[in-house]
Amino acid sequence: MSTTVQHATLRLNTAYSVCRHIARSSAKNFYYGFLLLPARKRNALSAVYAFMRHADDLSDDPGMTPAERRQKLAEFVESYRRSLETGSTDDPVFLALRDSQLHYNIPMELLELLVAGTGMDVRDESPEGGEPLVVYPTFDDLYAYCYHVASVVGLVCIHIFGYRDPAAEQYAEQLGIAFQLTNILRDVKEDAQMARVYLPQEDLQRFGVTVEELGAGVPMDKLRPLLAFQAERARHFYLAADRLLPLIDERSQPALWAMVEIYRGILDRIEQKNFDVYTERVRLTAGEKLKILARGFGKRLL
Repeated sequence: MSTTVQHATLRLNTAYSVCRHIARSSAKNFYYGFLLLPARKRNALSAVYAFMRHADDLSDDPGMTPAERRQKLAEFVESYRRSLETGSTDDPVFLALRDSQLHYNIPMELLELLVAGTGMDVRDESPEGGEPLVVYPTFDDLYAYCYHVASVVGLVCIHIFGYRDPAAEQYAEQLGIAFQLTNILRDVKEDAQMARVYLPQEDLQRFGVTVEELGAGVPMDKLRPLLAFQAERARHFYLAADRLLPLIDERSQPALWAMVEIYRGILDRIEQKNFDVYTERVRLTAGEKLKILARGFGKRLL
């Protein structure tokens, strides 16, 4: 192996190491599923996650105005596109993602949609100052948001997992909706306090709950029917998991299974707590996630 090739290999390995560190530090739920993948696929998912994390950090940067955040996101995408075209970059995340994108034939359109999804939370400042209210009038409006921030992730993932049946794309989209609805239920309090409301306005009106009550702490007897309705909606979309699993490469199935078990487990926990998402953040413990991981390893060895 020539010195040039050795240097390129070392740079790429280092780049993937950076991405794995970012994923391990930030992807508190999904990273358990990453561990069940073959090394090449695990590296690729880590690169995608690190790319998403960077975009998400730009969209939430409190040191920039909304206009500056949008500009930075546009420059971020353009910088990556140039690295893809020229084959040259000093950014370890770009280096690793480019390698994975080419290896797994991930469409550039999906990566652009990922960044566009992070930008959907960037709203112009309100006239009164402070954070503007983010609210979605209907579930169709919310679905479009969930598609960008979660379903697109699923579509990228199945390129890495491996699939042949085009039906996998529809199921990956639906599963992404299920994951994001679970996040929305879990984070109702925190989101509302940041003036972000992801429960559709039509549902708030149906159950007689106001946006102001969500942030202040609506009485549980009033809130519970609304959250139960959203949970049932999420359950419907989780049905896609059982249809998607057999359509992806067998070596990737344990990873997807673990991701679904963890996220569906969070939804189960919310229901077990009778939808009290205000007293404390609902989550699975590390021990519970490790048990799921162990079961996933068992499936991998079968």
